[in-house]
Amino acid sequence: MKSFAERLTFLWNDAKPTQIAKDLNLSISGVLRIIEKDTIPKADTLILIKKLKNCDWEWLMTGEGEPFPNSTDKPIFWKKPTDTKGNVIDIEEFVFIPYYDIQASAGSGLWANDEKQKNSLAFRRDWLGTFVSRNFEQLSVISVKGDSMSGVLEDRDTILIDHTQTQPQDGLFALRIGSDVFVKRVQRFPNSLFIKSANPEYEPFEINLSEETDESIAIIGKVVWLGRRI
Repeated sequence: MKSFAERLTFLWNDAKPTQIAKDLNLSISGVLRIIEKDTIPKADTLILIKKLKNCDWEWLMTGEGEPFPNSTDKPIFWKKPTDTKGNVIDIEEFVFIPYYDIQASAGSGLWANDEKQKNSLAFRRDWLGTFVSRNFEQLSVISVKGDSMSGVLEDRDTILIDHTQTQPQDGLFALRIGSDVFVKRVQRFPNSLFIKSANPEYEPFEINLSEETDESIAIIGKVVWLGRRI
């Protein structure tokens, strides 16, 4: 590595200039000047680089020798994630939403009271913020089971739930009724909620809001996205 810029980016594992600037207490323009013009920074910055990365001083200044002559000083560089074509992916551009091992019934309700996270589903951060919600921690993913919402939601569909939207209103919601969870259309009337399936074989039913609300009935959140295999 003949240039100082190469050695600097190597030490930061090709991180963005914003991260290097933050670590070295420099402005972004200052870091860009070092990288683009291959200039050597001031002594206090060099000392900080040596302190943070514990690299060899001669290598840092001249590029000669090994960056970490003592192998125990060598930092761990994690392999960057890539797509199927080998292009490097910036993981910070994604939000990982918990996928719960729960099947919200669009038929004869299924629900395990213990919400067990199965894995996570990645969504682009900018897409979620623009079209869904910026309250990422209030989102979750579950699967659909059954055929009562056939035509709108199908068996084994994946749905994204926004848990901030729990006030009764028109739309498609995940409801907890007793120990079961259902996905239904919810229509609000002055003193009641009208719960309806898309499949005409399932009878609609009404929840009276003028009486004390049963704690066994709750709106978990609104369905804001679905994924489906075609």
